[in-house]
Amino acid sequence: MVLQSSLKNCLQLSCIFRTPKAGFRSTTTGGLIIQSISHDVYQNLAVEDWIHDHMNLENRPVLFLWRNSPAVVIGRHQNPWQECNLRLMRQKNIKLARRRSGGGTVYHDLGNINLTFFTTRKKYERMENLKLVVKALKGLRPQLDVHVTDRYDILLDRQYKISGTAAKLGGTAAYHHCTLLCNADKFVLSSVLRSPYRGLKSNATPSVPASVKNLFEEDPSLTCEMLLDAIAEEYAAQHQIDHHISLINPADETMLPGINNKTKELQTWEWVYGRTPKFSISTCFNLVYQDSVLDVKVDMDVKHGRIEVCNIDLPEQWLPPALCSELVKSLTGSKFCPNETTALTTTLPRVCPQDSELHSRWNLLCENMTMLM
Repeated sequence: MVLQSSLKNCLQLSCIFRTPKAGFRSTTTGGLIIQSISHDVYQNLAVEDWIHDHMNLENRPVLFLWRNSPAVVIGRHQNPWQECNLRLMRQKNIKLARRRSGGGTVYHDLGNINLTFFTTRKKYERMENLKLVVKALKGLRPQLDVHVTDRYDILLDRQYKISGTAAKLGGTAAYHHCTLLCNADKFVLSSVLRSPYRGLKSNATPSVPASVKNLFEEDPSLTCEMLLDAIAEEYAAQHQIDHHISLINPADETMLPGINNKTKELQTWEWVYGRTPKFSISTCFNLVYQDSVLDVKVDMDVKHGRIEVCNIDLPEQWLPPALCSELVKSLTGSKFCPNETTALTTTLPRVCPQDSELHSRWNLLCENMTMLM
């Protein structure tokens, strides 16, 4: 395949090798071990797409190693409002990404390792990949009690999940990726993977909660670099190839033609949020205004990330029905997004009478509406 040859040639010229090897084998067979120099979640997911779409994996399976700066990654068919705390993520500047594989939601940071095993579809075998990871861990630290479950997770001490798994099966190519917790921030992990949103009903794939533990907690001498090298060494041994890791830059178009377009697509609102399966929200919130407390009921249907139906039920003596109707009309068809809702609600008061109390009530209602998102 031309693109495979192009990748090979570019890597020979551009890659920095972590072991003293100068380029790839001249043959077209044997496995390949690649590691990203980027910590950007969108770039690394784009590399997965690129390899899946362009490389001939018939005689050359690939192991891709990568780590991300703080990010939450949801499965292709998941609902981000159901899976994570988007408000907290915005406050902490934690990115949200949607991958092209199924499975559940995971938290990434530099204490978490990501492994992607590429093969042809007919040679796809996730259990063997996970056994390879376990063998590498046992080889590095024989005292570790680690094993693979029937759900394709890796457990530590028979109860703590240290690795989750997901896959994409294409027409001819396939990949299986998994995580490995080395020294991730468990407090942030547990905080951002807890949804605060109430009254949400969805047919999206839900994640299965699990108790997690870092390998570092079991053995503080372990580092991500040690784990990566051990897994790469075991992969090389099982595929009978030289043990060297090729570092690639996921933004290099000469090495990966078209990669930047793939990265941009993964960052779009339409992909990250708009691909969410249809869901509904039926909830109530309290408006505390001066000495009174008002109950407000909200019902919304959201499709492709946009508000399809919106109803707001509140006493007409508190806010004129025309104003409430104007808000509902503006929200209908808009993105289920706090930024867009804020922009809408700041322009709507132009239709409101010049009444400071009405403006205060309006702002309070709009603030609470954005909190739903």
